Amino acid sequence: MNIRSLTRGDGVVIGAAVLLLIASFLDIYSIDGAADSANIPNAWGSGPVLLSVTLAGIIGAALIVVAHGLPQVPKVAGLDLGPFGIAFTVFAAWSALGNIFDPAGGFDNNGGIDTIGAGTGLILSLVATLALAGAAIATPLVPALKGPLLPAPKPAAPQPYGGQPQGGYGYPGAGAPQPGQPYGGQPQPGQPGQPFGTQPQPQQAQAPQAQPSGGEFSPFWFAVPVPRPLFAEDGSPTPIAELAPGTWYLAVEQRGPSLVAQTQDGRRGVLQDTSGIQRG
Repeated sequence: MNIRSLTRGDGVVIGAAVLLLIASFLDIYSIDGAADSANIPNAWGSGPVLLSVTLAGIIGAALIVVAHGLPQVPKVAGLDLGPFGIAFTVFAAWSALGNIFDPAGGFDNNGGIDTIGAGTGLILSLVATLALAGAAIATPLVPALKGPLLPAPKPAAPQPYGGQPQGGYGYPGAGAPQPGQPYGGQPQPGQPGQPFGTQPQPQQAQAPQAQPSGGEFSPFWFAVPVPRPLFAEDGSPTPIAELAPGTWYLAVEQRGPSLVAQTQDGRRGVLQDTSGIQRG
């Protein structure tokens, strides 16, 4: 599970689920005129509140977070887990609202008790489920909630002269093409990284790639702010991979507003949505 693929909306969902769990241990109703030592149950002592409010809200939050955190979302009856999670949160909010109006579950007040009202636990449960359902519904619609919960890591700092470069694919540094060097080309003498004292040799002119925007394209490392699909280069509408935040990918070609990106396992595809990407 990739935590960096979670959004700010997922953070609100997680916080609301924690508040709902805390509220489940508080009194679900209050009785005016009763002694302070009266045995008032919490959500764990009331089956309807526990099942329809507490557990429904927590299960819905878990389904939403899992659906956004996994690279391949499991499906139930042909549907992703996300819609099921949203449905659970809306049901929990609706049930909490109903329990606010009737906290005692139709209790017949014939014992001389003045008033039965909603307790602290039930009120907090309503607030938590409303926040839970609101965040679940609004996250795909509100740009502020679609932003990443954790920022993408910054590129590695430049190595001092004479230091050993860090290895590993997926990070700017070792193996990354130098500005002006075509992807896959060999470094020429006199470029950064060559032994001191080597005489520069004339470089063979490279034929610039034909780009719609003109000019020669230089490969660069980049990271996406939110999970984005990578489509096949032949124009197929089915994604071949998903780019996840927190990982550096190599842009090897530009096609209009889109980029041809290469993943860690060597697959290449077209990234159609390049808005907000972080260059390495």
